[in-house]
Amino acid sequence: MDEGGVEREYRRRRNPPLGQFLLLGLILLNALIQTGRLSAGPDASRFRWEPPFIVGLLVLAVARIALEQFRAYTRVTTAGITAQGPLRSRTWAWSEVYDIRVEQAPRGSGRTTPQWLTYLYDFEGRRFLLWHLNDWQLDDPYAEVAELCLAAAPHRSLTWERRPDVEERIRQGAVRRRAWTWGACGGVVVFFLAFVVDIWRVVVGRPDHPFVLMLVVPLASGVVLSAVLQWFWSTRPPRSGVAQGPN
Repeated sequence: MDEGGVEREYRRRRNPPLGQFLLLGLILLNALIQTGRLSAGPDASRFRWEPPFIVGLLVLAVARIALEQFRAYTRVTTAGITAQGPLRSRTWAWSEVYDIRVEQAPRGSGRTTPQWLTYLYDFEGRRFLLWHLNDWQLDDPYAEVAELCLAAAPHRSLTWERRPDVEERIRQGAVRRRAWTWGACGGVVVFFLAFVVDIWRVVVGRPDHPFVLMLVVPLASGVVLSAVLQWFWSTRPPRSGVAQGPN
């Protein structure tokens, strides 16, 4: 940290829980076993793409977690903030930063994952995750962000003030993200229901269309649910836990 207290770097200080990787490993192993069984079974032609698709998703999930832990970081300097994600890096000058806020993670995260995450907002109302600036890596991320904003104030040409137009764009973005998150969850639920239906149709010997049933239907369901929720919450914004930076 420099004399002014603004230069700092946030990296992985605490390893993720071992149980998280063990659970993913068991799910991946089971998916691989089921893929082998279905590929060699009498119904191999019917299940030629479902198991590999699930295995691929699990492999991507494991790879993303690994990259987040060992590659991602957030660096703060007198010139601005750099957020290095799993694959790409973004840098903002202090004049481009509207606010830095600590927000509650989506519900259902559990105690083995961060409950409070830190986001950077630009003047267009867009938000970006600041990696490892959370309650899993820090004892008090809110106090850390408050100190960071205070230390960064001399390097900004602007003050930490609320602007109604930016706040409205932030609100609209929050509504849109929540609607699409719920829509994605709904699509996943429909996918697993379609998977059960597909297995049942195979057992009873009825003709089926697995591509439409397990891909088109879940995607369409998720999009429709997202659009409906976004329209509804645009008039009745959902409540969200946000701890905002000092202004």
